[in-house]
Amino acid sequence: MTVIEPVRWSGDHLVLLDQTRLPREETSREYRKWEDVAEAIRTLVVRGAPAIGVSAAFGMALAARESRAETIDDLLTDLDAASKGLAATRPTAVNLFWALDRVRRVAEAARDQSVADIRQRLLSEAHAILDEDLAANRALGDHGAMLVPSHARILTHCNAGALATAGYGTALGVIRAAHERGKVALVWVDETRPVMQGSRLTAWEMVVEGIPHRLIPDVAAGSVMARGEVDMVITGADRIAANGDTANKIGTYSLAVLAAHHRVPFYVAAPFSTIDPSLASGAQIPIEERDAAEVRRVGAQQTAPSASPVFNPAFDVTPARLIAAIITERGVVRPPYRF
Repeated sequence: MTVIEPVRWSGDHLVLLDQTRLPREETSREYRKWEDVAEAIRTLVVRGAPAIGVSAAFGMALAARESRAETIDDLLTDLDAASKGLAATRPTAVNLFWALDRVRRVAEAARDQSVADIRQRLLSEAHAILDEDLAANRALGDHGAMLVPSHARILTHCNAGALATAGYGTALGVIRAAHERGKVALVWVDETRPVMQGSRLTAWEMVVEGIPHRLIPDVAAGSVMARGEVDMVITGADRIAANGDTANKIGTYSLAVLAAHHRVPFYVAAPFSTIDPSLASGAQIPIEERDAAEVRRVGAQQTAPSASPVFNPAFDVTPARLIAAIITERGVVRPPYRF
């Protein structure tokens, strides 16, 4: 299996695989300031809820390294500013806030230590978050693979693979694990308009891994289900409410409705850090709206009038009643969901 590392630490800086350049070229970028990490998250150089959380944790470690504070209180003030700046980048992915809160708690708990000790503790915590994400994804992949029938034809949406995590994947982690067991006949890859994460990223991962797949336009998903050519749908998640309602890339809800109509099981794969028990339902999940230019263009090519108003939500919410099971590193959870 090829190792894909979207996020890694090298010596004294963070290295991110620039996902805006894929699949044309594989370019890595170095980051030494938390502000630049925040911009990388905002502009989708790194994306996917778990990968965003890992990157933000390293962003906090960078904030501690670059701080000129000589006292604990001054360092905590600088870390608070960095946390707020990183949190403002993407409002929907709960892993971002989970990672920032976790790193802040480590800093607060080390008030009796030196500034140098706190800097090292934050870097160690960021490494721990990365390692735990890899382990969680491999575990949920193993759990999910047991749900995959022999010769399965699986449809997936957006990119919930190595690129969206610390390096293995959630929905694609399940597919990878099932492929290793010889159970995958074909993966249907939605292109995932308007930013094309399916065609640019998931298809690239399938090529790298040698997993049989076929890229389809989003509007063809219902057609392949109607033809009886989909055995299951697996997507990732950016936030899961206490009742199981799940926010994921825009278009996921439509797939869940289509799957229900065609009696195709619809699964969500996500680590427990994606679950937000503070929200009773999906109605409370904040939905990010992105730049209108993403819809008016395909790459550099303008495809709509500049004067046309645009509605561009990055995510939608799939009701828990449409989800057959949620696959986590702790096992497969079935309805009724109570997190």
